[in-house]
Amino acid sequence: MIVAHKNWQFARHGRKLAVMEWGPAESVPESATIVALHGWLDNAASFSLLATLLSALKPELRIIALDFAGHGFSDHLGGGQSYYSWDHVADVYALLEELKLKQVALLGHSLGAGVATLFAGAFPERISQLFLIDGLVPLAYPVEELPQLMAKAVRRSARLSARSLKPYASFEQAVAARVNSRWPVSKSAAIALLERGLQQTEQGWVWRSDMALTQPSLVRLCEAQLVAFVQQLSMPVLLVMAEGGEELALLELLLEEVPDLTLHTLVGSHHLHLEDKPAQLISGWISARLAAKVNA
Repeated sequence: MIVAHKNWQFARHGRKLAVMEWGPAESVPESATIVALHGWLDNAASFSLLATLLSALKPELRIIALDFAGHGFSDHLGGGQSYYSWDHVADVYALLEELKLKQVALLGHSLGAGVATLFAGAFPERISQLFLIDGLVPLAYPVEELPQLMAKAVRRSARLSARSLKPYASFEQAVAARVNSRWPVSKSAAIALLERGLQQTEQGWVWRSDMALTQPSLVRLCEAQLVAFVQQLSMPVLLVMAEGGEELALLELLLEEVPDLTLHTLVGSHHLHLEDKPAQLISGWISARLAAKVNA
């Protein structure tokens, strides 16, 4: 697995946001630029395998992966603040402005896929193509349940300061835990994620990610709001979902609202892009679509 040729950071409202890049060090055309957005409690290294495969297929590609706030090497919001998809949208906008990119392809996994859809719906002129892996939109909630969900989130948030996670005794122990977690990944993928997601302290190895990320959001979105965003997706959309996963059934009605959608289902886990065979297929589809766009 190749190493990102560049790790850097930029500031937004006094907060540090960290970035990984793969591909040519020199400037490349926007048509060969992909901005990648990771899933919940992952980080930019989530795209290491996919970036390696894409770089082999299209060496001219520039792949830019952002650590969302509270993840990886990016700063926490602090004070137990909630993390919202729309805040991540603003950070993606800040990244494009920082790099003076007018239009790019956007790649997202899970949480990152939801953020990508919100961004592309709000700023369709900034996105040439949308590549989504095991996710389309943030979770939708019935309108009538929103007051009770807000109350539950407030009570949970009030207890956050009393919570703590037990440190891992070794990096290897943390890797084993990630491999066997609710969303299992391969050992090589776990190592890539944890090298960016853990830090060593006197007590042991602890997560860099903000504990507040594990708390329910105070404010949620309903299906009608999400429909409004997907209807604005004027660019081609490639969606790859894990076959038989819960997420696909939940998205059934929303899929009909996407104007230009290609859907593929693959046998695999929620982290399809971290599995060799699915990642090879996904990278091939992305590469072909980018080539078709350039030749159109």
